[in-house]
Parts: sequence; C-alpha cells; structure tokens
Amino acid sequence: MQTISPAEVHGTSDAHILDVREPDEVAQARIDGAQHIPLGSLVERLGEVPRDRTVYVMCHVGGRSAQATQYLEANGVAAVNIDGGIVGWYRAGLPLTAGGDA
Repeated sequence: MQTISPAEVHGTSDAHILDVREPDEVAQARIDGAQHIPLGSLVERLGEVPRDRTVYVMCHVGGRSAQATQYLEANGVAAVNIDGGIVGWYRAGLPLTAGGDA
C-alpha cells in the first residue's frame, strides 16, 4: 500500500481526495472539494469512486483510510493512503474548512 504526506497531496494538481470519516467528523473539519463516503458505506458505494485517476484516501489519523485504500486497491482502484489523515493535514498548515455544513 502506498502512502503520501498531506503536503504532497496538496501539491498534486487536481488530486481526488476521498474522505472516509463519519459525517459528524466531516462536519467538524473538512477539505473543500473532497468526496465523502464513510468507511462503513464504501462497499455499497464503490461505484461512486473514480477509476480513471488516483484516489487519495483520508480519515482522522490514517487507520480507516489504510483499510479503505487496501479495499480499493483489491477492487482495481489506484488508491494512496494520506499519512496522518486530517490531523496531519491540519498540522501541516494546509487549508481546511472548520464547522458549518458538510
């Protein structure tokens, strides 16, 4: 399984970010433009994940996104785990939206 730092993803033009956190977590802090599919819904919503590009997967700190990345790879999706999740993103000083409607 490949991993990438938040800064590297942010520096990737037109990166497709898949956020597998729960809705209440996304409501607290999110990356604008990220696709949101909670990990528990990923199996039934697999068809919504793009297959024509690399998908960068994130969660809170990296555990759930690692599981999702492995599942996506096993199902033919080019997926990369974002190391440190949204916490790592925040600590790197990268842009995110806090609060409000997801």
